[in-house]
Amino acid sequence: MVHLFRTSLGVMALAAVAVGASGGAEAANGPFLSHQALYELSLAKSRSNSINSARGRILYNFAGNSCEGYTSEFRQVSELDSGEGKVTLSDLRSNSWEDAAGKSYRFKIETRMNDTGSSQVDGTAERDGDHINVKLKLPVPKNFTLDGTTVFPTEQIQRIIAAAKEGKSLLELSVYDGSDNGEKVYNTLTVIGQPITADRAASSPDPSTSDEHMKSLTRWPVTVSYFDREAQQKEGEQTPVYAMSFELYENGVSRALVLDYNDFVISGALGKFDVKDTKPCN
Repeated sequence: MVHLFRTSLGVMALAAVAVGASGGAEAANGPFLSHQALYELSLAKSRSNSINSARGRILYNFAGNSCEGYTSEFRQVSELDSGEGKVTLSDLRSNSWEDAAGKSYRFKIETRMNDTGSSQVDGTAERDGDHINVKLKLPVPKNFTLDGTTVFPTEQIQRIIAAAKEGKSLLELSVYDGSDNGEKVYNTLTVIGQPITADRAASSPDPSTSDEHMKSLTRWPVTVSYFDREAQQKEGEQTPVYAMSFELYENGVSRALVLDYNDFVISGALGKFDVKDTKPCN
């Protein structure tokens, strides 16, 4: 799925699900399922008592094919209650398109917090040889380059699924998705668990586990940790900015989301799941 967005206070913490898990909801070497998914968000754990309650929804639309590329539409509305009447309402909208070969990426992101004005990111990224050229229109016009080993969200999910099918348990990738101010690159570490075959019943069923398009598919438990690439490496292991766990189907659909932001943890249960017609390649 896939866009990963965050603010310094974790107000936008829930948004992580869209890129890592669905923002690039595709499967390597196979058809990617065009679908709409609705995730119901709730507070699973508050480690520092910084959050009393959380609720919200993520609505995610994914469509496309290997000829025309893939589009992702994402909207998340969430409410975090930190006690004493301090409630923060956030509204995040994102639209992106990614070339199926991972060569081009276009993105528009809008964030609103409470009743304040919106902040926007608008840009494109083009792969050119051993580097990537990024052109931002918003928040300020700016051009810069990224290392060519960096991947976009769709390719990130493609590579996770390919690694899972090969029986690998670890995958390291640098990921660019246009989040934050459009200049952020995250180092990621993906841990892939043992495959969950189609004949194994889900401990907590949802609309994906009963859908006819999904019943015969394998899925994997996956945890992706995101690290600030610019943070100074200190003694010992670096703490991730956040981590995201989910079960990833081989066609790119994600279920059983858990978003860990160190101070608190959000769960995202798949409440509604609709398969859409996929336009075949010509």
